[in-house]
Amino acid sequence: MSYHEEVFKRKSEFGGSIEVVCGSMFSGKTEELIRRLNRARIAKLKVEIFSPKADTRFADNAIITHNANSIPSTPVENASSIFLLGSDVDVIGIDEAQFFDEELPDICNMLANKGIRVIVAGLDMDFKGNPFGPMPAIMAIAESVTKLQAVCVCCGSPALYSYRLVADDSRFLLGEKESYEPRCRVCYHK
Repeated sequence: MSYHEEVFKRKSEFGGSIEVVCGSMFSGKTEELIRRLNRARIAKLKVEIFSPKADTRFADNAIITHNANSIPSTPVENASSIFLLGSDVDVIGIDEAQFFDEELPDICNMLANKGIRVIVAGLDMDFKGNPFGPMPAIMAIAESVTKLQAVCVCCGSPALYSYRLVADDSRFLLGEKESYEPRCRVCYHK
């Protein structure tokens, strides 16, 4: 039996899975996503990575970390595009999941039920500390959730919050260090 036949046999026997990597800005979510996807590639699995088309901060066809690590990705308009484009793979990575529509949890479930390992990375809370987009629903149906912490820029404690530095009350504001900084609970509420 060839390697790919063995992988298909395992997928059909055990099904897929959903993994979530979440946390505040600057906590290393995309770094962890890239690490997991690279390990899948080393295992000779077929990998596809998707990102929201609206996130134009770094590159059009790649996800790039704050530390300049990158991996090619396919930008898509909505969650249903992920299902259409990612049905013939072993592992799917989804970055910045909080920016996708509310259909994303259903899409992740359908992919996992087809035997695909789905790895989702995104912010679990918005700048107000509220659950963000489809992330809470995906976390609820995931087999595993890894919550990463950044370092509070004010005191050095573990940071769970993305504190917005600019006066803009819109929920979706793309930005980097000029717009956000990681803060712990105490410093966030000061």
